[in-house]
Amino acid sequence: MLRVEPNIIITGTPGVGKTTLCESLTATTKLQHLPINRIARERDCHEGWDEGKKSWIVDEDKILDAIEDEVQPGGYLIDWHACDLFPKSWIDLVVVLRADSATLYDRLTARNYAEQKLQENLDAEIMEILLAEARDAFDAERVIELHSNDPADMEDNASRIETWVQQWRKDNGGDAAA
Repeated sequence: MLRVEPNIIITGTPGVGKTTLCESLTATTKLQHLPINRIARERDCHEGWDEGKKSWIVDEDKILDAIEDEVQPGGYLIDWHACDLFPKSWIDLVVVLRADSATLYDRLTARNYAEQKLQENLDAEIMEILLAEARDAFDAERVIELHSNDPADMEDNASRIETWVQQWRKDNGGDAAA
């Protein structure tokens, strides 16, 4: 199926600003925000609640089945901490947001993350786990790494992605003014 709008994954460890960036981009690009955590909960695409991690145990196969028909035509900002489950054919750009350890620690502490969950996420960020997964799962030209430490970074990231969306629309016959 030929897409009329791009699909973009906004990924990164919890606390790097995925949802904030998606909400900003929704207003400026008219792409729809698709938060996978919410989809898992609302469409019963999970295997229950993990009390220790205070999060849903997401069933990735159910997620893909639940969103396939709506995502394939394009027009989505997919907000999720992983990207390697999505078929390459669905995705036009993968944005891996990164934050330095001190910033991420402060953000996760403000969210009252349990020590184990906080440490797991800090370790994942330090070890560049999600960046490596993105690079393994998608062609290099589809993956970009952006830093998200402060409001200036967030504004720059939004502007850069907005420019990319405009160019994608021009290159693919879409409406650049959308």
